[in-house]
Amino acid sequence: MASNIYKEADKNIFRTWAFMLFFFALVGAIGYFFAYIYQSPGILTIALAFALFMNVFAYWFADSIVLKMHHAYPATREADFDLYTITENLAITAGLPMPKLYIVEDNAPNAFATGRNKDHAVICVTTGLLAILNKEELEGVVAHEMSHIGNRDMALGTIVVVLAGFVTLLSHFFLRSMWFGGGRRNSRDNEAGGILMLVGIVLAILSPIIATLIQLAISRKREFLADADGALLTRYPQGLANALQKIAATGAPMQTANTADAHLFIANPFGPNGKTMNFVQKLFMTHPPVEERIKALVG
Repeated sequence: MASNIYKEADKNIFRTWAFMLFFFALVGAIGYFFAYIYQSPGILTIALAFALFMNVFAYWFADSIVLKMHHAYPATREADFDLYTITENLAITAGLPMPKLYIVEDNAPNAFATGRNKDHAVICVTTGLLAILNKEELEGVVAHEMSHIGNRDMALGTIVVVLAGFVTLLSHFFLRSMWFGGGRRNSRDNEAGGILMLVGIVLAILSPIIATLIQLAISRKREFLADADGALLTRYPQGLANALQKIAATGAPMQTANTADAHLFIANPFGPNGKTMNFVQKLFMTHPPVEERIKALVG
């Protein structure tokens, strides 16, 4: 059953803040263990300061970073009339402000939504998507992205891009510093200190994996929800189903595809997922298999 377009909004606001707090705590934990190992409280202070800064930075500027990563440029009503009119009509239907529209010059058909809230939202599509979809199919894709905006999960997905990437970089920094510099433990260090050191190393190794799994889990669930809400918004699920089928059939990866923001797109920017996958493979997927999404839409 399709969920209401606003049903997930409050939950995703909570998830956004929860992830930011989790990120802050995770970086603080890494900083604490390595501050103990190096007998330097300043490491913890620096780690917490950076965590706070990155939370604020991610909330306000992550959308601009994503657009620049893909060399996106603003769409115009004159050049992209169908995209503009379809988006305007769906925004009115959904009771949402008109989002800004951007284009990426790329033959691979794809799209994503970004922005910190519905008043600062962006929908971005590739030239490849505009080239292969008819109006009904394009409406289905835009409705999918409008659902992300209405559900407020595009803010969560965009923030994850910056924060998950920063956790990985911070962990690599600590691991390299230990490998090349070694710990500066004094004579008071005992077996407990050794255990803490081991835990700190394990935490540094696992933190990028934890951040990635959260990123992927959030992405898969929200794609199903946005598909359902998009179909509810257009009252024509076949349009989105046909669009997904065309996107999957193309099979071309985006030129600017990267793992940091792959979860934002309506389809995997590295190409369609395989039809048969085991549990472990699905665990590390940014998107559900297209066949499962089409089945959920039209049976």
